[in-house]
Amino acid sequence: MASKIDVKDLLEAGVHFGHLTRKWNPNMAPYIYMERNGIHVINLYKTAAKIDEAGEALKKIAASGRKILFVATKKQAKDIVAEKAGAVNMPYITERWPGGMLTNFVTIRKAVKKMTSIDKMKKDGTFNTLSKKERLQVDRLRAKLEKQLGSIADMTRLPGALFIVDTMREHIAVKEAQKLNIPIFAMVDTNSDPRDVDYVIPSNDDASKSIEKVLAHVTAAVAEGLSERKAERAEKEAAKTDKDSSKNEETQASEEAEAKAEATESNNEN
Repeated sequence: MASKIDVKDLLEAGVHFGHLTRKWNPNMAPYIYMERNGIHVINLYKTAAKIDEAGEALKKIAASGRKILFVATKKQAKDIVAEKAGAVNMPYITERWPGGMLTNFVTIRKAVKKMTSIDKMKKDGTFNTLSKKERLQVDRLRAKLEKQLGSIADMTRLPGALFIVDTMREHIAVKEAQKLNIPIFAMVDTNSDPRDVDYVIPSNDDASKSIEKVLAHVTAAVAEGLSERKAERAEKEAAKTDKDSSKNEETQASEEAEAKAEATESNNEN
């Protein structure tokens, strides 16, 4: 991964603060360091190792050209996820999770296409032929669709993975991904069940500083994967150009040789 994970940075961001001990999920026991003032403290060395592991896997997914869908609808995570996922051109859901987002993806795509057709109406002038009331209704529908699905408009097929902040809150997204065997990466707090997740990042999923710190590392890994993909494609393109160029040179040399042979033959006949 691009930047080394410093446990001190995670500590300063409050990534180690878990929930009240009475609210804990016993399956989180391997990731808990201690209990202090009735609150569980997360082992940040394990968190750092898990961020690394998740980052490597996300890097590979991004390098393969598949999309990673980021999901966080809680207030303190929404803006951070929109900014970080948007910066690496990945889709995200920060409003209410649309039921069937994954399991009924065809219907969701139809809704996205509806947005596109409204935009087309506005460009070709059809929109202006509608009555004032109809235009208002269409505008409202467009705004509603944009708010719910605008951030996934470019996601033309099911994502290669989900990254979730707070699996308890986003339990519907978790269930849909599980049903379709889509890998789940998540920030998992001490009150959640890590067994629902393929790549667990034990961390405080309530504080914005903690969310930002983890997301910064994760999206840096995604950006690295995208860069590798870009470099690989450029390399292939260059190799193809070289091959075509060499082929043209061979063809030209062959044509010149043929022309020379014909000229010699013609001279001999004369």
